[in-house]
Amino acid sequence: MIKILNLISLWALPAIILGVLTIAIHKKIPVYEEFITGAKDGFKVAVNIIPYLVAIIVAISMLRASGAIEMTAQLLAPVLEFCHVPADILPLTIVRSLSGSATLGIFSDIAHHLDPNSYAVKLAAIMVGSSETTFYVLSVYFGAVNIKKFRYAMLVGIMADIVGIISAILVCQMMFG
Repeated sequence: MIKILNLISLWALPAIILGVLTIAIHKKIPVYEEFITGAKDGFKVAVNIIPYLVAIIVAISMLRASGAIEMTAQLLAPVLEFCHVPADILPLTIVRSLSGSATLGIFSDIAHHLDPNSYAVKLAAIMVGSSETTFYVLSVYFGAVNIKKFRYAMLVGIMADIVGIISAILVCQMMFG
């Protein structure tokens, strides 16, 4: 079974690309010209979202440099202990909604300092997989189409992150606690 899955994963992307090219040629679509047009549009979008990305990066840097994340972790340590959540995980839960790369940095730090098979590392891994970089997504996608008011989308995104984190805690406690 593993050999079959490895074979499928090896050939899935080339098969998709070949399929798209075959359909495009069959429909007489100028593939290269369409690709170049899409690349130009993608570059325009990338330039338009730079201010939003800079704002997110500055906010994350300020939070980390000021020690606000670590201070919050210390303040909430008793509550986390009551819920059987290691205090090492709190920085990850705070940063996850802001930045994927910062989250991976925090996760790798947790995995490096603790035993990779520890409850905290397993919980951190489940949290990373069950939540999203809400503010990054909002700034990039809404910034790309110049939407300035995204109050309800932000509220729903934050609620989804909270549900994902609570679910990760419950699943981890059921499986490993």
